Amino acid sequence: MQGLFVPDGMSIRAIESGILLTLLCCPAYAQTSTSVKTATAQPEMARLAQALAGDWNNVEVMEPSGEYPHGAQRRGTSHCELSTGGVTLICRGSSDGSAGQLDHLVVMWWDTETKLYGFFICFRDRDSGCEIRGTAHWDGKDLVNDYKENVNGKQTKMRDSWIDITPRSHTLIAAMEMPDGSMKPLITTRSTKR
Repeated sequence: MQGLFVPDGMSIRAIESGILLTLLCCPAYAQTSTSVKTATAQPEMARLAQALAGDWNNVEVMEPSGEYPHGAQRRGTSHCELSTGGVTLICRGSSDGSAGQLDHLVVMWWDTETKLYGFFICFRDRDSGCEIRGTAHWDGKDLVNDYKENVNGKQTKMRDSWIDITPRSHTLIAAMEMPDGSMKPLITTRSTKR
């Protein structure tokens, strides 16, 4: 690599490992505050961060269904922050309860061509994995992500809606479209700032 001084006996890999170790051990070097990132982010990402960035306690309630005849729940925590120079919002979290353990990663970004947020998820629960899952947009004060899932062999419209967004809390409702066109809530997650 031109322009990089590497002491004798030290490899680029060793330098990269040292930098990675510094970032992992000393997060202050790895990131700036959310307010600084929000100030420099494009307006669409700043609005997203204002709504969702922070450390959250989450309570997830599943409605009774074939999978959960008596309903179910999980409790856990999550952290969301602007990353990649303010062009992505990354959320990571874990929860557990009668619905089983769940670890998740959500990445959102602004697509300037479609004027929608891209939405990527990774879930580690039963047989989930990673996928691009829909596109999100603001509907007034609510953030809405529309996507489709295979339900009983049929592509079905699904919707995640973040509602009642305040600086200290928000509610996420995961819903499925019914034959009459209405959206039936399946999971409600209430998040409060830690």
